[in-house]
Amino acid sequence: MKLERSNVDYPLWRKKVDSSLFQYNGTTIPNWACRMWGIQDDFCNCVSKKDPSSKVQIEFKEKQFEGWVTIAREKRKTPAYRLWYSDPLTHELKDVFLMSFIRDIEDRLRKAAGNTQTNIEDEIPFWEFLDIEYDREAKAFLFEAYYTQKPAFSEFFKRFVGSPGMQKIDDELNKKPQFRIYKSKWRPRGETETELNQNNVLYTLIDTNSKLLYLGEAAKLVDRLRQNHPSIPKWNYFRYNILPDEIAHHRRTFERMAIRDFASVLENMEGVDSLRISEYKLANSKIDLR
Repeated sequence: MKLERSNVDYPLWRKKVDSSLFQYNGTTIPNWACRMWGIQDDFCNCVSKKDPSSKVQIEFKEKQFEGWVTIAREKRKTPAYRLWYSDPLTHELKDVFLMSFIRDIEDRLRKAAGNTQTNIEDEIPFWEFLDIEYDREAKAFLFEAYYTQKPAFSEFFKRFVGSPGMQKIDDELNKKPQFRIYKSKWRPRGETETELNQNNVLYTLIDTNSKLLYLGEAAKLVDRLRQNHPSIPKWNYFRYNILPDEIAHHRRTFERMAIRDFASVLENMEGVDSLRISEYKLANSKIDLR
């Protein structure tokens, strides 16, 4: 049973987590909460995030984030106030409210495929809640996860949500510009199999013990990583970039360019003139000399 919080210092709005938190980097503040917090008095002229007086601070998980409160008056009898926040906070909310984010992605994928007949919350019924307090004197919002749904296959979903592949799906559903490169973090070799369906990539392997670095390209990342790499057989970490589909046929050209660039700063197999800025050595054996 979930107990009520005892550490509430300011007037509180308990918001049900919905797609607005993930898709729009913000949420509309209900009128009753505006009256409770005095929002209409403090932000009545803030029509844009560019207005310095719209700026607020948001605290979540002991971290500080940028935020803004704006008003929309057009075609409305009652002005609507919205709380906006920066991308880093959106990423934190996706991680914490993982099941709501995954359900939202599923809903948008269905709608993109033409399936508008079902209500996703009726089919997959659960609710998560975000407590929002407002310290009017400090112009600061305090976010607290009140209830989260325990995810199935939690470790897989956590890794997948933060992957470049998921970022690409999310951007496509949000109709963001398609020509983007999606970048991963360094991952240990043992996590190779979690990167299924990551296609059209440039990847980097590193052997931190032998001080070797290798650059490659792949149509399908996991298939390529399963193969042998004789020049760096004991690599222990990898990372990759997903390229735009439009330039898939130029992937090898970008690979050769990256290899040549690294050869200019690392000791290499072809004796290319290098500044040797690191003790690492480039393991690639095929390097363009011009």
